[in-house]
Amino acid sequence: MAALSVWFWNERFWLPHNVTWADLADPAPGVEYPKAGHLLSALPLAVGIFAVRILFERFIASPCAFLLHIHAASVHWRATPNPVLEKVFTSITKCPDSRRLDGLSKQLDWDVRKIQRWFRHRRNQDKPSILTKFCESMWRLIFYLFMFTYGICFLWKCPWMWDTHHCWYNYPYQVLTPGLYHYYVTELGFYWSLMFSQFTDIKRKDFPIMFIHHLATVSLISFSYANNMLRVGSLVMCVHDASDFLLEAAKLTNYAKYQRLCDFLFVLFAVVFFITRLVLYPLWILNTTLFESWEMIGPYPSWWLFNSLLLVLQVLHVIWSYLIAGIAYKALVRGKVFIKDLSVFCSVNLSLDPDYHCETYPRHDATTNTLQQRDSAWFPLDMTLGIQDKEFNLGSSDQRILFLMV
Repeated sequence: MAALSVWFWNERFWLPHNVTWADLADPAPGVEYPKAGHLLSALPLAVGIFAVRILFERFIASPCAFLLHIHAASVHWRATPNPVLEKVFTSITKCPDSRRLDGLSKQLDWDVRKIQRWFRHRRNQDKPSILTKFCESMWRLIFYLFMFTYGICFLWKCPWMWDTHHCWYNYPYQVLTPGLYHYYVTELGFYWSLMFSQFTDIKRKDFPIMFIHHLATVSLISFSYANNMLRVGSLVMCVHDASDFLLEAAKLTNYAKYQRLCDFLFVLFAVVFFITRLVLYPLWILNTTLFESWEMIGPYPSWWLFNSLLLVLQVLHVIWSYLIAGIAYKALVRGKVFIKDLSVFCSVNLSLDPDYHCETYPRHDATTNTLQQRDSAWFPLDMTLGIQDKEFNLGSSDQRILFLMV
C-alpha cells in the first residue's frame, strides 16, 4: 500500500516543477494549505445531506405540495400477480416485442392483448407520482439556491472574482481560508450524495449523461482541491450553480400548473444557461485555466488532467444547449413548455409512455374527452393511464399522442 500511495501522489504529476509535498507540509503559523485528507470529510457530509433531504421532503416539501393541491396519484389498476410475467418484467424487458408476446401467450394461454395490458399496468405501478417529483425538485431548488447565494457572497470579496490572474499568483502557495474550505467540501458532499442517490431517485432518460456529469464534477472538485486550484475551482462551481436552481423552479411551477410562470422561468433559465455555460465558462474559466495558467505557472501532468475534465464539462454544456434550443423552438411553435421537455436534459424522466411502443395507440375524442381503445371499451381520459396533463397531435393519423405528461 505504501508503494501504491507513493506512486499515486507522485510530486511530478500533482505539482508544478520545482515544488514538492514537503514544501507544502509545514506552512507558517496560522497558515494552512489544502490537504487531500480534508476531502474525506465530504463523505459523512454526503450522508448527512441525504438525511436532511429525506427530512426536508417529508416535513417541508410535502406540506408545500399539499397546499398547492399536489397529491400522490393512486394507481387505478394494479397488475395481477403472475410469477412468469413478473420475471420477464424484472429480468428481461418491461416492453416485450411481438415475438415475446406470442411466446408468453402460448405459455400462459392468455390473449396477447391481456398480456399487453398486464405489462401496461405493471409499468404504471412503478411510475413516480407528481408529489415525488415535486419534493425532489424543491429540495434541489433550495440547495442550489443556497449554494449559489453563498458562492456569490463569498466570491464577491475575493480578488480572483474580478481578476482571474489572482488564481495563479504565488501558486501553489495559496492559503486555504475557512470560507473556501466550507464552500468546497459542501459542494463535494452534495455531488457525492447525488451520485449515490441517482440509483434510487426517479429514473432519468439522461442517466448516463448525468452520471458522467456528477463523476466529472466530483473528480474536478477533488483534483483541484488536492493540487490547490481552489480559486479557479470556486469560479467553476459558481458558474454552474447560476442556472440550476432556475430549472428546478420551472419544474415546480409546472407541477403546480402555473404555466405562464413556468414559461417565464424556463426562458430565464435558458438565457442564464447559455450565458454562463457557452459564454462565461469558455471565455472566463477555460481562458484562465488554459492560457493564463500556461503563461504564469506552465503545464504539468495534473494540469493536463484538470483541463481535460473541464473540457468534458464543456462538451456536456454543448449537448444540453442543443437540447434546450430544441425545446425553445418547440415552445415557440406550440406556445408553452411541457414537463416532459424539462426532463430531457437534466431532470426527471417524463418521456413518452412506453405503452404506446407496444400497443395500438388510442384514439382521442375531443367532444367526450375520452380515449378510445380500438378493441375495447371507452374509458374516461383521467382514468386511462393516470395521465394528468396531455397534449394530442391528431394530425392526419389521429392515432399518435405527441406528449404524455405522466
